[in-house]
This record gives sequence, structure tokens and C-alpha cells, in this order.
Amino acid sequence: MNIKKLSVLALADTMLASDRNLDTLIAACGRVFGAPPPWAAEVCAALIERTGENFYYFSRHEIADILLQLLTGDGGDGDEEEEAPAPLELPEVRRYCVDPPIRPPNDAWVAALALPELSSVGDLAAWLDEPVGALDWFADQWRLAGDRESRLQHYHYRWVPKRSGGLRLIEIPKERLRRIQQKILRQILDLLPPHPAAHGFRRGHSCVTHAALHADQRIVVRMDLKDFFPSIQLSRIHALFEKLGYPNKVAGALARVCVNRAPLGVFRDAEDGASVAWAERQALKSPHLPQGSPCSPALANLCAYRLDMRLEALAQAMGASYSRYADDLAFSGDRDFARAAERFHLQVAAIALEEGFRINTRKTRLMREGTRQQVTGVVVNAHPNIARDEYDRLKATLTNCVRHGPATQNRDSHPDFRAYLAGRISHVKMVNPSRAIKLQRLLAAVAWA
Repeated sequence: MNIKKLSVLALADTMLASDRNLDTLIAACGRVFGAPPPWAAEVCAALIERTGENFYYFSRHEIADILLQLLTGDGGDGDEEEEAPAPLELPEVRRYCVDPPIRPPNDAWVAALALPELSSVGDLAAWLDEPVGALDWFADQWRLAGDRESRLQHYHYRWVPKRSGGLRLIEIPKERLRRIQQKILRQILDLLPPHPAAHGFRRGHSCVTHAALHADQRIVVRMDLKDFFPSIQLSRIHALFEKLGYPNKVAGALARVCVNRAPLGVFRDAEDGASVAWAERQALKSPHLPQGSPCSPALANLCAYRLDMRLEALAQAMGASYSRYADDLAFSGDRDFARAAERFHLQVAAIALEEGFRINTRKTRLMREGTRQQVTGVVVNAHPNIARDEYDRLKATLTNCVRHGPATQNRDSHPDFRAYLAGRISHVKMVNPSRAIKLQRLLAAVAWA
């Protein structure tokens, strides 16, 4: 970067930290160069005219580029016959600006949310009731070495098997960090509405409301986002908090306490971490949304807003319905959609890739009428219902518990088998309350020791 560009960057920094009027910008030139240059009034007036009311929406580099054009006489108008004016003299920089730029007013929709006012990292620390140094400690994403359960780590780690095969890393924040994340969730993220198509992690929505939208349709297309949480990286979370009107440093601090980098020790276990695919390992080693943090579900929904918006528009253009439950995408429609369904998944995959997500093509399913149409474990051929074989297996287990005792049926050694069965019955009740009544009677008849 040459000296002239460095000088106009210094001038741009000072101007962006000043009020947008002619006298103040001329005074800013005086602060940078020791005294206002002869061209200060002309250049500042032209800058105000060029940027208008959007002055504070320009970055320092954009303002610097405009200043360079004005100072060198390169207006970029394409008129080659008219001789360009001589470049204006740029004095030596005497003083640099350390004040933050003035932030433009928040958009009306942001102001209506009445989010906490956090103008500095100090304000953020006070709001979280933590010392400023503690935020740096919790936001330290470079502590990669060491044991997975080291006291220097902010998370507990646990590998759990996926239903489709492979392993998923659960990253559970320790108590103090969890309290910080819960406050961010309750007082910031919970105030932000996700896209209406999102049914996961929302009050009043569930896998049943997600599935019910696709009941009694000629065709249902189910797709899955690959590595949903790890694919959402720090830069997207930072940009989200900046969009909410928080200064760059505050947005960065908020983002860093909401993401995590899995330590190297997590992947040294040959029985679990070593078997994870290379791409997933790289995502987990980078600052990402940890699956297990209170903030991650809400942040994932918000980061997927543009994806939901574009997929809903695509579905509507083809006469179909769309909804998403976490990483599960579902589309359904009648005859017209059924004709185009064979190529439809390619368009969805292209949109997902443009929005920073990937489709797990092995899990894509086209379910036409006459076959079992199932969305998030709920059968939707005629109306939301529990799968017949799943219901029969649960009923048989409960019947055998009544006849032979629950110990004979706890083949997977559940520590609280009664609670496990009650949970499965609750799921049936959520989907089809009438079918759950008989199961509840059987559970009540079991002789528990």
C-alpha cells in the first residue's frame, strides 16, 4: 500500500468519526495534516455531495477511494478529450484518529426490537456481569491443544452416534459460559423472529407442525443439510450481530463467546474422533456453532433466514410447500410439482451451496403417494400419524413388561427405563393422542420394582 493511500485512509478514519457537515470535515482535514490544506473545502463539499445521507454507511476504504479520485482528478467519467486537472498536493499526516466511526442509525426493524444498548466491549461486560478480561478468556478460540476435559477448556465434549451412521460431537459449555450464553439467548436472540418456514427450536412449533404441512400430498421431497451446526462459522455470527446495530468490536465479542473450536485432544481418540470425515474435522476445528450451546439453535435459524426465504420462493414458484426443522428440509405438492420433482433437488442443492450450506445427497428422498411418506419420523400420507411398525414395537414392549417384568425388555440397559418408555409414549401422544391412550394404560399396569 503506497504512502498516498495510507494518508487518505488516515483522513477517511477521521472524517468517519466526525459529524457529516462541511465545517466539521474541513476541521478533520486540519487535525490530520496539522492545518486544513487549500483544497479542503472543495474536496469536502464534493465528498458530501457524492455520499449524501449515506455517508456513515461507507467503509473507510470506500471513503478513501473517493478521496483519491477527488484529489487526483480521476472522476471516472470516461471523457478522454477533456484534460484531467492536476493532482492536488497531499500533505504529510500529523495525527491519526483512534476514535471509532460514527455508526449510522439502526434500521426501523432493529429499533423496534428494543435490544440492549451495548456501545462498547465494556458495556457488554457490564451487561453480562463479567470483567472485561473474562470476555477475552471465554472468547479465546486458540486453546486447541491439551486433553478434551482440561480445566483450560470451556466445553465438555461427547461423541454420540448418528442414526444414519457416523458420529456427532456434542459440545456442552461449562456453567459460567453457559450462563453468559443463556443471557444472550434470552435478551437478544429470542427477540429476533426466524423465518416462518423454520419449525425447529421455536415455541409453539415442533416436528409435528413441520410434518403436518406436508400431509395428504401427491409427492413429498425430503432433504438434509450436511453438518448443519459446524457449517455456520464465526464470520456469519459476527455479521449477524453487526446487522443488529452493534459496533464491530461488540459484535466480535458476542460472536466469539457463542462459537467454539474443538481442541485437538477431542480427535485423538481412535475410537471416536479419529473416524470423523476430514471435512467435518476441519469444520469442528474452526470457530463454529457448537451443538450443545444454548445460543446455537437460535443462531442457526437466523443464519438460515436467507436460505429459508429463497427455498420458500422456489417452492411457491413450483406450486409446492416448504418447511425446515433444524437440518431437515421438506417440500410437498400436487401433480405439477410431482412432474418436476426429479430435477428439483438440484436447484435446492445449488441454492444451499450459495448460502453456505451443503446437501447430504445420500439422505434425499422422493416419496410419492402409494409409498410411506415420512417427515421427521411422522407419517404424513393422509394425516400426521406414528408409523405402524414403530407403534406395534412399543406396544409389544409394554405388553411384555406387564407379563414378564420390565427387566426382561431393557435390552439396551437404559438407566431409567420407565422414563425412557414414558418419553416414547409422549412422542406418540404428540403425534396421535388417541393411539397413546392404550400405551399409557399398559405403562400404568407395569409392576416396577
